[in-house]
Amino acid sequence: MTTDVTIIGAGLGGLTLARVLHVHGITATVYEAEASPTARAQGGMLDIHEDNGQPALRAAGLTDEFQGLILEGREATRVRASDGTVLYDDDSTRGRPEVLRGELRRILLDSLPAGTVRWGHKVGGVRALGGGRHEVTFADGATVATNLLVGADGAWSRVRPLLSDAAPEYIGRSFIETYLFDADNRHPASAKAVGGGSLFALAPGKGIQAHRESGGTLHTYVALSKPQEWFAGIDFTDSATAGTRIAQEFDGWAPELTALITDGETGPVLRTLNALPNEHRWDRVPGVTLLGDAAHLSAPNGEGANLAMYDGAELGKAIAAHRDDTEAALTEYEQALFPRSAAAAIDGAELHELLFGDDSPQSLINMFTGGE
Repeated sequence: MTTDVTIIGAGLGGLTLARVLHVHGITATVYEAEASPTARAQGGMLDIHEDNGQPALRAAGLTDEFQGLILEGREATRVRASDGTVLYDDDSTRGRPEVLRGELRRILLDSLPAGTVRWGHKVGGVRALGGGRHEVTFADGATVATNLLVGADGAWSRVRPLLSDAAPEYIGRSFIETYLFDADNRHPASAKAVGGGSLFALAPGKGIQAHRESGGTLHTYVALSKPQEWFAGIDFTDSATAGTRIAQEFDGWAPELTALITDGETGPVLRTLNALPNEHRWDRVPGVTLLGDAAHLSAPNGEGANLAMYDGAELGKAIAAHRDDTEAALTEYEQALFPRSAAAAIDGAELHELLFGDDSPQSLINMFTGGE
């Protein structure tokens, strides 16, 4: 089977691309390894930015649907010292409304014609056929040939090797993810500590970051700057023991903060942080390109999902503007992509230094207040 536009990966970036193409009357097919839209939890809160995420949703014609997802008050930001003292508190809005990632993905999926996303299609390999065409082989042995292949398949992209030898490398820090549910009733001290939006409790090399999601759900990312071997020594299948071991790194911290680790109602999940080089780019290869983490994986900095959607929207608009010249579309898209993603990656690395560097948490407070 031969298709015109084949997108690998049904994340926010790939779905935005498919939607923008659909708006312009261009058919695309999205292949996704997951078995269904509900096969996996879709992560937590996303703040959707005025300069990338929101324009992408406008290009997709989904602004009204997006507005309906916004959780009011979640832009509030609080910084606490390790003993629980409030160092900074701001409940103002900053033009970055918060939504749940899974809900955002749902409105994108709902906006596409039935059958656009082919679930349960794990990519086994890709190869060039010549003339800008490529063949994708799936784990079940099925194949599809395409005139335009887009890798929207994340950090460990199977499409990226067609363009680049770069591979993600560990940044020296990992997150451990936990949840508290119905926290206002079941964990009131922690709920009060977090407040209505996001909490940062930081120290050099580590931190407890939490966000209030819908209702009383508190979603926590514990950051530790440790080698991968250190985490390998923890049995995360033993939730209680793993939580206790992680909490030991915060010995002496306020109990309402460490309870975000030890009282989690889901087992702690290790999220190893990897990144591509900040200036990652490639030479133009006919008939194939990348977007989102496949193109510019970086340390989590609040930009990843926004950039992925913006990539998808910009690529979709370029393809629509150059319907009879795919290479012109891809050249235009990549010439803007590379400097945009490099700047975001550099900003992200600087943010991690503010969060976990030697001057944390004062460096973060200075960023919020404009202090030195």
